[in-house]
Amino acid sequence: MSHTAHIPSHRKPRRNAPKTALRAGVASGVLSTIAVAGAAGTAQAEPVTQTIEMPTITADLSTAVAASAEATQQVAQDMQTQAQEDAAAATAAKSAKKAKAEAVRKAEAKEKAEAAAKAKAEAEAKAQAAERASRTEARTTPSSTSGSNAATAVSTSSSSSSSSATGSAASIVAFVKAQVGDAYVSGGTGPNSWDCSGLVQAAYSSVGVDLPRVSQAQSTAGTQVSLSNLQPGDILYWGGAGSAYHVGIYVGGGEFVGAQNSSTGVVQRPLSYDPPSGAVRVL
Repeated sequence: MSHTAHIPSHRKPRRNAPKTALRAGVASGVLSTIAVAGAAGTAQAEPVTQTIEMPTITADLSTAVAASAEATQQVAQDMQTQAQEDAAAATAAKSAKKAKAEAVRKAEAKEKAEAAAKAKAEAEAKAQAAERASRTEARTTPSSTSGSNAATAVSTSSSSSSSSATGSAASIVAFVKAQVGDAYVSGGTGPNSWDCSGLVQAAYSSVGVDLPRVSQAQSTAGTQVSLSNLQPGDILYWGGAGSAYHVGIYVGGGEFVGAQNSSTGVVQRPLSYDPPSGAVRVL
């Protein structure tokens, strides 16, 4: 027997296998839990890594925002440009409308002026026709005592005045006689068509004497003379002195030459054919 046999053993009794397995399982579970926790901890650490990468994400976002702002600004510019173009188009349309209205107004004014001119011409033509009719009536039927007195004076003049002209008077008489047969045209001054005052003016111009153009002024261009004391070359007038409506030239022998009207033209007639109202002597 060993000398230690009597000494109690201090070794711990062996644990049985089930308990050992249990403990091992528990330990393994603990370690597994720690491992899972560690893994979880590692998994939870990843957001920290993403947080570190946020500046890159923020930079991309800033770029996108800047691009969006630029696009918005471009849209605003486009809208402003469109608004300016629309305003310019509206202004142009307004100007065109105004120009059209002005053109229409001018056209209407022109039409009115032409109508007024036509009416005036017609009125003048009627007045001339009335004057011619009045002279014709006076030739056939004296209408007043003054007309009879004028005819008497003319008759006396034709018998007492000289029928021969000399000097400038002869040239004037020759000139007007040369135009007998020419046409009467209102406003005519020759060489083949005349009105009454145009013929008288041209006759005196042929000897270097300037006369007014119209009959009213020609009826006061010289010295008033009596119809009983006429001389060749005297200017005869019909109507009042200063308001005469017709003139002619006394050519002697009790006759005159004048551009009467569009029906007769320039004629030579006796004074009794159309007795004048008065006469003026220029030479």
